[in-house]
Amino acid sequence: MTTDPARPFGRVLTAMITPLVEDGSIDLAGAQELAAHLVDRDAHDGLVVMGTTGESPTISDAEQRAVLEAVLDAVGDRATVVAGVGTNDTAHSIEKARDAERLGAHGLLVVTPYYNRPSQAGLLRHFTAVADATDLPVMLYDIPPRSIVPIEVETLVRLAEHPRIVAVKDAKGDLGAVAWTLARTDLAYYSGEDMLNLPLLAVGAVGMVSVVGHLVGPRLAELAAAVESGDLVKARSVNESLLPVYSGVMGGGQGVMMVKAALNALGRPAGPVRPPLVDATPEQVTKLRADLAAGGVAL
Repeated sequence: MTTDPARPFGRVLTAMITPLVEDGSIDLAGAQELAAHLVDRDAHDGLVVMGTTGESPTISDAEQRAVLEAVLDAVGDRATVVAGVGTNDTAHSIEKARDAERLGAHGLLVVTPYYNRPSQAGLLRHFTAVADATDLPVMLYDIPPRSIVPIEVETLVRLAEHPRIVAVKDAKGDLGAVAWTLARTDLAYYSGEDMLNLPLLAVGAVGMVSVVGHLVGPRLAELAAAVESGDLVKARSVNESLLPVYSGVMGGGQGVMMVKAALNALGRPAGPVRPPLVDATPEQVTKLRADLAAGGVAL
């Protein structure tokens, strides 16, 4: 687990899928197997469990607790395990945060409340209440494509004053806002949009919470190390080699749908997705294979 305060959750984390069996129930043994593979063989410092890629909207609270506990048992002694606890209900998010702390999670991922479109004052109150509820470090998740409402720079500046709000997973696509937030706070930024990993690292992000990390974790670590060392020529080269992987997983359909298709083809625990998501079609899998092959990943 990380001990670097500049990277409170590590450098390379994957937003882990939730493996299911064919009847749609949770595959706890598969979750442990996949977590161990990512940490022990694929250069991951940590895992985010029960984020969007973990299909949290369709996984019950009891199931989420079971998956978190299983992953902690599998890798919690050697990787940072961050629990996705954010919802669009502050009281529910607090309850989930306390559950995660009780189970031994190392940190919390708290997404901007979705659907009910709170004001910036509402965001400030929501995030502060969740951060106040436990002693765990918090990573905010700023993703307007899903939540509609962005976390504005001024709100982030105020949230950064909270001793346990230490990081942001950014999927806002606004590099200027990221640069201003980094200039005005000590928040650790993590790229939450794989196609923007390089530019976010270049403006000061310390790592990434990745979907394609299921497939290319060591290369993401190489990308981050190249930027940190100032070798932008190498960083651009690594990034260019990853572009087909980014496009194949994130551009061909819903990210979890495509990465589960890839993991199934590789014989790793994944299984189907839960409705209302649907599994990748044969045509989508054919294109995915071609994209991943172009990016050096053979299915």
